[in-house]
Amino acid sequence: MKRSIVGVAVVAGMVQLTAMPAQAAASASDPVTALKAELAPGRAVNLQATAKITYPGDRVVTSAVDGTFGLGSRGPVASDLGQTVQYSDKLLREMKKSSPKETEGLQAGPVRLISSGSVSYVSGPVVEQTLLTQNAAHVRYTGVKQPPSNLLVEVLDPATLKALVAARSSWKDGILKGSIKPVKLAAVSQPFASRYGTRFKAGKISYTLYFGDKGLVRRVAVKATLPVAKTTVQVESDTRFSDWGREVTVNLPLRGDVIDRAEVKGDVPAGVPGIWN
Repeated sequence: MKRSIVGVAVVAGMVQLTAMPAQAAASASDPVTALKAELAPGRAVNLQATAKITYPGDRVVTSAVDGTFGLGSRGPVASDLGQTVQYSDKLLREMKKSSPKETEGLQAGPVRLISSGSVSYVSGPVVEQTLLTQNAAHVRYTGVKQPPSNLLVEVLDPATLKALVAARSSWKDGILKGSIKPVKLAAVSQPFASRYGTRFKAGKISYTLYFGDKGLVRRVAVKATLPVAKTTVQVESDTRFSDWGREVTVNLPLRGDVIDRAEVKGDVPAGVPGIWN
């Protein structure tokens, strides 16, 4: 997101194909083709997304993100996002005990996250005091993953989208539904494998894709049960895309406005804050 047929099978296949409505015959490849046509340097897409993770014991964290993804020839290459995070009461109490400063900062307001490749620049209440002390505008984190457009399935990645289309159970009126096992998605989706790993023995990912007139994804809603250690977590994520094809470049902060995380490691979160990371 290959078959070779010879002899009589070719003729039979051609008869079946011509008997199908033209739109139905072409539909299976349209979303991937439409996506690839948008993947070019200098192009971007806007999005608004939400996510909810439910851990055992009624521990819940929710998050929302909005912003812009810069695109390259193979998929997302940069992003400029604002993230908010909320914890359930039980989880909030636990988080305040283990990471009081980070938890308070995340609760206080949105995190601004500008990312390119394996580098992310963070600003907002979670690092605000440190930035004021250092006379800087962003904390620079290196060796981190590019945030995804959807917490579970990166439909801006052609291989991932192709796998989701292939695993569909229904497709009608621009709405595609399906499900896929995590181990199968990890085998074909590099974004999913790099974030969640590849050694799944259980779990299920159910999804609904909504397509616009040009075959581009306008919304993706996903629910999943994923095994983690000796238990499971429930994950939900919903992303809406808009302004496909807009021409914009995600600009990174100037070096003089940045302080490296290594220089202030005792005063800021060890990793990029927010569940999208």
